[in-house]
Amino acid sequence: MTASRYFVGLALAVLAHAVAARWAPGLISYLDFFVVLTVLTALSGDPLQGLLGGFLVGNVQDSMTVGLFGLYGFANTLVGYVTAKIVQRIVIERAMGVFPMVAGAVLAQQLIVLALTSILLPSPPLPNPIHLVLRAVACGVLGSVLFALGGWWRGRSARRRRSRMDRVHLG
Repeated sequence: MTASRYFVGLALAVLAHAVAARWAPGLISYLDFFVVLTVLTALSGDPLQGLLGGFLVGNVQDSMTVGLFGLYGFANTLVGYVTAKIVQRIVIERAMGVFPMVAGAVLAQQLIVLALTSILLPSPPLPNPIHLVLRAVACGVLGSVLFALGGWWRGRSARRRRSRMDRVHLG
């Protein structure tokens, strides 16, 4: 993922989070736009890109949520790095392959945040396990849809570029 696409994705995630927080606050508890962006960034297979992308996304998420600062920054950094390392060993070409990656990343992020919260706070609130599964499924579907739309857009752009080059005749 290029830097321009990443920052556009980050701006869209911030916008989606802000809109959802304003008009549908319950939606934020089921859709985590930031961890989806972290996984889509890490799908390149570059651990440094996954690490830095997760770090930046996590810190932006920390600044937009209530709670201890740094929890999502740490969790998304770790999730981005591990996802990129996993993607180096497997090939994901279809949107259905993205679903388990995003769903697993959401569960891992929530477990990391829960572990850090239990270390830092004397009695942390425990999340509902059914809520965690629903969140993982919703984010997995969102990640799969965004991956499919990105593939469609890249294919469309490549066809447009090829047709433009076919019309150019030298000589």
